[in-house]
Amino acid sequence: MTQSIPPEGPPSPSGTSPSADDDATLVVVAERPTEPAAAVLVNILSDVGIRAVAVGGFTAGFAAEAPGWVQVKTFERDAAKAREIIAQIKSEPLDSE
Repeated sequence: MTQSIPPEGPPSPSGTSPSADDDATLVVVAERPTEPAAAVLVNILSDVGIRAVAVGGFTAGFAAEAPGWVQVKTFERDAAKAREIIAQIKSEPLDSE
């Protein structure tokens, strides 16, 4: 199954996307055990201008011996920056206020 990130803006009058990014390669930058945890990463990446999508939430919810994970994917050109941001999130201590 092919995953795509929705285009940033509305289609042009010819019906094509305003960007060629729609056909770009998506890569996994993180995996989380639940859809809400993956959605947090998608939102953080969005806040810094990186378009991302969470994939696999439906199967991650199954109670099976081999549960699935929700993958966070970005365009290949944004993957290194996304991984850097995710690594910073992991290394920051939790606020105890």
